[in-house]
This record gives sequence, structure tokens and C-alpha cells, in this order.
Amino acid sequence: MMDLSSATVTPRSGLHVVDWCFVAVYAVGMVGIGVWYARREKNDSDYFIGDGRMNPILVGISLFATLFSTISYLSQPGEIIKHGPFILFIFASIPIVYFVVTRLLIPAYMRHRVVSAYQLLDSSLGSSIRRLGATLFILLRLVWMSVLIFMASSAIAVIIGLPPGQIYWVIAGTGLVAVVYTTLGGLRAVVISDVVQTFILLLGALCTLWIVSWRMDGLSWFPTSWNSHWDVQPLFSFDPHVRVTVIGVIVMNLFWQVCTAGGDQLAIQRYMATRNAAAARRAFLISSILGVGISLLVASIGFALVGYYTQFPELLPTGESINSYADQLFPNFIGTQLPVGLSGLVVSALFAAAMSSVDSGINSITAVVLRDFLHEFHDRLPEKKRLNLARWLALGIGLCVVLAASLVGEIPGSFLELTKKTTNLFAGPIFGLFFLAVIYRKSNPFGAWVGTVWGFLTSLTIAYWDVLTGLRSLSFMYIIPPALIVQIGTAIILAKLSLPQSTRKRAALGLILCLLPMMGITLLGLLN
Repeated sequence: MMDLSSATVTPRSGLHVVDWCFVAVYAVGMVGIGVWYARREKNDSDYFIGDGRMNPILVGISLFATLFSTISYLSQPGEIIKHGPFILFIFASIPIVYFVVTRLLIPAYMRHRVVSAYQLLDSSLGSSIRRLGATLFILLRLVWMSVLIFMASSAIAVIIGLPPGQIYWVIAGTGLVAVVYTTLGGLRAVVISDVVQTFILLLGALCTLWIVSWRMDGLSWFPTSWNSHWDVQPLFSFDPHVRVTVIGVIVMNLFWQVCTAGGDQLAIQRYMATRNAAAARRAFLISSILGVGISLLVASIGFALVGYYTQFPELLPTGESINSYADQLFPNFIGTQLPVGLSGLVVSALFAAAMSSVDSGINSITAVVLRDFLHEFHDRLPEKKRLNLARWLALGIGLCVVLAASLVGEIPGSFLELTKKTTNLFAGPIFGLFFLAVIYRKSNPFGAWVGTVWGFLTSLTIAYWDVLTGLRSLSFMYIIPPALIVQIGTAIILAKLSLPQSTRKRAALGLILCLLPMMGITLLGLLN
């Protein structure tokens, strides 16, 4: 019987052939799912929303797996290891998010059965706003997928002991499997593979906690006092430079969850894959419950690793401390401390976290491109050619993501900060368009355009304040709320003003209004 006691705590290097067998079986299984469902796709509607009557439990699990991703699987332990447990206050916003999404947004959206969420913008604000929303979504998910592939590849490179220059091979391998089965099988393959990947994620996290607990003779790793290297964060602060506050974390997660559930094709596409609003609400409930449960489990890994490496500091890489090595501590543990076989399982979990998001992102972007930009060409094709076009487009999008992932390492910050400074640039402005089109319904295309530009530039300024001004960085907690307020406020004000009737004059005024904040940002950079 394998001895996992503390007496046997010795590091090993890289993965064993048995581990690689686990990873290979997982990858082949995912491609097999794609091949299986490829035979059942009859048209591109099947490819994007199944038959519109998918099981809400499966859809809910898929929604969770899509939004959880490698970003959460790696960033949450790293955040807790380095900064402490304040990030756990995100769960306080979940009841409010659930009420807003299930009682206000889902009923409004499910009155319209659409493939692309951005078709909902057309009836109120016109085709130009529809394409604007679709463009922002494409940029959001291209950046998001690139970030998570980079994170997964960085972790796997640490696990197998590859030098930084070799990470590009890992990026290519990580993205290839997800691209292949998504291209073949469409949304059904995505949903089923997401369910499998969720259970692998769960098993990988449980195995990690089990090994740490076994070697530390119980749950002594659970903190009973504040760790000396953790940040001391206030309940609230008016100082925007304070990295994290309790109230700030709650508000940040509230805005991010609502913006994602109410403006992201990944979420809305899954609502449309269910029978009706009641089924969509059940799917969102399943997703929320899984999100809280598995996030708590993954957060526990952060606590466990702090306790483990505090007790066994000699197992840290030479010259590193728990604080300096926070984001790499979990991958390092997988590659050097887990027994043969279990390492392969947890590496498969990392792959699963990445692929469950990449597959959904590719499928959703493909749907948006075809329905919002190529719909006139697409509608003239026979059904078989539509399906083939969707698959070729998915393949091209996937390859672009793999190439873009190699550039992500140039952005500074921890895994969590990296995520917030990229994806949050777009989440607020996208939802702002849905608010103006579906909820408020008194705006106009001119106000929506200018408001969206101002909102996006607001989020960009906050996220990269230190780069633009040379001053202290602003907290990533404040990226979405101010941007959303600026966007919606600007759109409402402009809708109430008397604007020029001439299309040319209105376009010129819009251009001037959009250039004003850009000039201000440029001036900030020049002055500093």
C-alpha cells in the first residue's frame, strides 16, 4: 500500500509515464465526445443551441464549468496564499446576483428565442449597436481564452519542469484538444464534456486536500490565526489605491456576476438551450450552487498549501518563499509532491478547467460571428454548408486564441489581477448595452455608442492608471462599477438632449465626443 505519511515527504521531478497516460486518456476521451456528437448535428442551430430542450441540470453544470475555468482554479489558491482570505467575501453577493438574474434578466431574455445574444440589441437600438455588442464580446472572450490558456500552460510547465521558453509547446497542446472536439461536436459536445470536466475538477481538488491532510496528520493546515504575510484589509476605504476591501470585494463580484450573466453570449446561449425561463432559472441555480461549493473547495487548497509549506519549507524551490511563489505553489505541489497517478489526475483537472472555458468560448464566438456579421451570406447557404462553415470558423477562432495566448505573459500582476485587468475592460460595457436595450429601453443608438466608448475608456483608465500616469495603481475592484455608471449615465443624458437631425452632423458630434476622453488619456500619459 502506498505510504503518504509525513515521513515520506520527498520531492520528485516532473510527471511519471503513468501520469502522462492519465492525461492522454483524458484528451482522447474529449476528442471522442466531439466525434460522437459530430454525427448527430443536422444543422447549425443544433451546433449552437442543441435542440433548445437540453436538460437544465447539464446546462447549469456547463455554465459553471465555463465561467469557473483555470483562472479560478489557479488564481483563488494563489490569492489566498499571498494576500489572505478576503476574496471569499465574493460569496456574500450571490443571493443578490441570483435574484437579479433569475427574476429580472432571464424572463426578459427568454421572451426572444435567439442564437446570438446580440440579436436582442437590434430591435431597440439597431444593427450598429448589435454589431458593437458582438464586437466587444468577441474581444472579451478572445482575451479571456488567451489568458486562461496561458495560465494553464504556465502551471503545466511548472509541473513538468519546463523552462519558460518552452511554454509555447504547452500552449499549443492545451489549446489543440479543445479546438478539435469543439469544432466537431458543437454545443452538445461542449455541455457533455463540461460535465465530465467538472467532476475531474472536483476530484483533483479533493485529492490535493486529502494528500495534504494525510501528510500533516489531519486538518492542522486550516488556519486558526492570521498569517504574518497576509494583507490586513479594511472593511471599507475611500482610498482607491487600497487593493482589496471587504465591501469592495462584494460589490466587485456583484457587478461582475450580473454583467456576465446578463450580457455574455456564453451565459445567454445556455439559457436559450433550455425549454423555457423556468428551466433557465434552474440551470442558473445549479451553476450558482456549484460555483459556491467548488470555489470554497479550491480556496481550501490555498489554506492547505500555506500550512503544508510552512511545515515543510525545505520543499520550496531554492530562493523562493511562500509569498513570492504564491501563484506557482499549487502547480509546484502537483509536480513534486503528489504520488504517481494522482499528479496525472490533477493535471487533467487543469486541462479540464482550461478546456471547459475554451470550448464554450470558441462555440459562442462562432455563433456570434455567423449571426451578427455574416448572417446575410450564411442565410443563403444550404444547411449542410452552414454547418461546415461553422466548423471551419470555429477552427480558425481556436487557432487565433492559441496564438494570442503566447502574448499574455507581458501583462504584469498576479493571476487574479491579470484576469481583472483584461476581461473586466469589456464586461461592464457589454452589459450596459443590454441594460439600455432590454431594461431601460429609452436610449438611442447615438447615446448608446458614445456612452459605451466613454464607459470602456473609463475601465481602461482605472485598470492601467499606473501605466498611464506613473502613479500608484488603482484597485482592480473599481474597474466595472464606475465604467457602467459612466456608460449608462452618458447614454441617458444624450437621449434627452436635442441632437442634430442630419446624419453627417450627428456622426461628427459623436466622433468629437468619443475623442474627448481619448485626448484626456493621452494628455495624462504625456504629463507623466
